[in-house]
Amino acid sequence: MKQIIVVVISLILTGCSSLAATGITSVGYSLVQERSVGNAIDDVTISTKINAHYLKEMNGKLFKHVAVEVLEGRVLLTGNVQSPDDRVEAVRIAWQVEGVKEVINEIQINQKESLENYMKDALLTTQIRGKLFLNGDVKSINYSIDTVNRIVYVMGIAASREELDAVNHTASTVKGVKKVVSYARIKKSK
Repeated sequence: MKQIIVVVISLILTGCSSLAATGITSVGYSLVQERSVGNAIDDVTISTKINAHYLKEMNGKLFKHVAVEVLEGRVLLTGNVQSPDDRVEAVRIAWQVEGVKEVINEIQINQKESLENYMKDALLTTQIRGKLFLNGDVKSINYSIDTVNRIVYVMGIAASREELDAVNHTASTVKGVKKVVSYARIKKSK
């Protein structure tokens, strides 16, 4: 029973929800994030459009295997696809969406993706998010965490260098993490 609860929580926390709920949640989160509501709405629009294209293309194969995170027009693509052509197609589609300023391609080619591997990654993501949430020096809502094949990808806006270092350190110290790749940036001074 305990394992089932962990699986359900992992799926919820790793973003297995409808696009509409994601949009509403993202805009709501923006009220306490280091970005403006306008930027959050733009990012949700970009993400929704990319995911809609992924759903239509190749019988939804890209939608199922590629995760999309958008922050201030910067698009981070993660996940596992079966061929280099799928990886190129995912990037090509992302660049076609209006408002995209940068596409960061961290999609891996892995023909032997398994449920067990996915669950291990989801558990790592959940553990990292939990530790960040409990860290009083980190505003965890400002970060998205994706884990693919034990590689952790961090995207977000840090209030300071110290906060960003704390996030990256926290992610790197979770048992099972191979490497942390951070695309988070420090908030610009006004």
